Amino acid sequence: MVQLIVGKKGKGKTKHLLDKVNTEVQNVSGNIVYLDKSTKHMYELNNKIRLIDVSSYLITNSDEFIGFISGIISQDHDLEQMYFDSFLKIACLEEEHLSEIIQKLEKISNTFNIDFVISVSVDEEDLSDTDKDKIIVSL
Repeated sequence: MVQLIVGKKGKGKTKHLLDKVNTEVQNVSGNIVYLDKSTKHMYELNNKIRLIDVSSYLITNSDEFIGFISGIISQDHDLEQMYFDSFLKIACLEEEHLSEIIQKLEKISNTFNIDFVISVSVDEEDLSDTDKDKIIVSL
């Protein structure tokens, strides 16, 4: 399952994402990974959550990002959830290609039974109708 937290930059999406991941860590038996553009939120995350600073890796486009995600999944068979903050930045993605990447993540989710929660700096109106169904928070 892919879930979206959407809204313009500075609206508080990261706070919602952090609250959700810290709540969910109590309810899952497997592992949780949180991808961000820095380690800034390291101390706001429960210590059972693995934080990955994507900027440390040489990701330059969305295909490499999908490969990166696939690599993480291939190494952790207990992975249940992945959280992406600043999604457009960490995925090296332009807004017009967002729907295409969300579809790929949906396929990965269905294949490996992993839930994705994504924070995206986009207004709800700018999303395609298929992506609007995935919104859990709109700011």
